[in-house]
Amino acid sequence: MKTLIIYVSMHHGNTEKIARAIGEVLRADLAKPTEVDAEVISKYDLIGFGSGIYFGKHHSSLFCLIDKLPYQNGKRAFIFSTSGLRKIWLIHDFNKPLRSRLLAKGFEVIGEFNCRGWDTYPFWVKPFGGINKGKPSIREIEEARCFARMLKKLEG
Repeated sequence: MKTLIIYVSMHHGNTEKIARAIGEVLRADLAKPTEVDAEVISKYDLIGFGSGIYFGKHHSSLFCLIDKLPYQNGKRAFIFSTSGLRKIWLIHDFNKPLRSRLLAKGFEVIGEFNCRGWDTYPFWVKPFGGINKGKPSIREIEEARCFARMLKKLEG
């Protein structure tokens, strides 16, 4: 299964650590949204979309890329994210906006992964060095690898 992981990692490299861990297991190519277009995506069987969470959703460049793509007719995709706050499905499902956009473009979303990341963005946490320093941890990076192995089994 030929896999492409498209990700944005802005502040502390949290999302890049997760993208690389997933990418190692899936033997995926990694790219930024600005490096990808419809022609590139057409060459892959599975596409991963990930970023940190900014004000409750993924980075805007992922949405801009998806909006430019033609309908995907069931191409398989997965979502991943890192966030300062814990993802609680009924309260703040960080993946929902991206998932909805992918589904509207004809992707089949086969899995989702989220873990905590070191966050110094909110002004009220900066004086304390941020929240979740040291995240994603070794354990969370291994959980990302487990997630990738699950995706690999689904793709069979």
